Amino acid sequence: MYGAILGDIIGSPFEFDRGKKTKDFELFTTGCNFTDDTVMTVAITEALIKVGADATEDKIKEVVTVAMREWGSRYPYAGYGGRFIYWLIADNPRPYNSYGNGSAMRVSAVGWLYPTLDRVREVARYTAEVTHNHPEGIKGAEATTSCIFMARHGANKEQIKEYISKEFGYNLNRMIDEIRPTFHMDVSCQGTVPEAIISFLEAEDYEDTVRNAVSLGGDTDTLAAIAGSIAEAYYDMPAVLRSECRNRVSSAILEIMELFDKTIGRT
Repeated sequence: MYGAILGDIIGSPFEFDRGKKTKDFELFTTGCNFTDDTVMTVAITEALIKVGADATEDKIKEVVTVAMREWGSRYPYAGYGGRFIYWLIADNPRPYNSYGNGSAMRVSAVGWLYPTLDRVREVARYTAEVTHNHPEGIKGAEATTSCIFMARHGANKEQIKEYISKEFGYNLNRMIDEIRPTFHMDVSCQGTVPEAIISFLEAEDYEDTVRNAVSLGGDTDTLAAIAGSIAEAYYDMPAVLRSECRNRVSSAILEIMELFDKTIGRT
């Protein structure tokens, strides 16, 4: 969860190709702020902790929907997409067949809160389907949280790569230097999640992962949030970066981050 939030913050100033497509940049610059990626990550985290690990599909979807709409109203200018804004304010919110990367950027807590990979994928699907019920939107959420679960349970990068390639059909054989020159703004899961996973696979640590993701350009905050969520599970994060993350969010968001730490038994 920290990995996703800090990736969002670090990537936020460079969205829409505002950077120079390089790994050589200041991690924390003017304009570093949390965005909708963080707000919705926190919303889903709070909802899933509240409802408990054994909740049914209907109950999970109910509490996730309520939490996302409540947190959206608290932070109405966090950078939501147009269709999602309509969902946030609708009298009767319904899924709208989206395959956008929003389903993947908000799902990181799922990989930490459940005991089996099957359950992780199941709950990831539920969190996606309240809005992103297109097969690609569901796939993006499941793939991201599968990486997180496998990483924190000792799988190596080759095992993660093999599983994701086989289960989700993503091409993970490309290199960052190969992707970067022609990569552009793409808010779809199919155009973001594989690149975020590759950013992790090619990295040496958490920071290197985020630098890889931001260097691609495009939707940098979401790329870095997805890649960072996986990297945290695999590498952990240096204390100085964890502290930076805590210092750059609101007190309400920090409260949920601390609840998450308590829930997973992390001090």
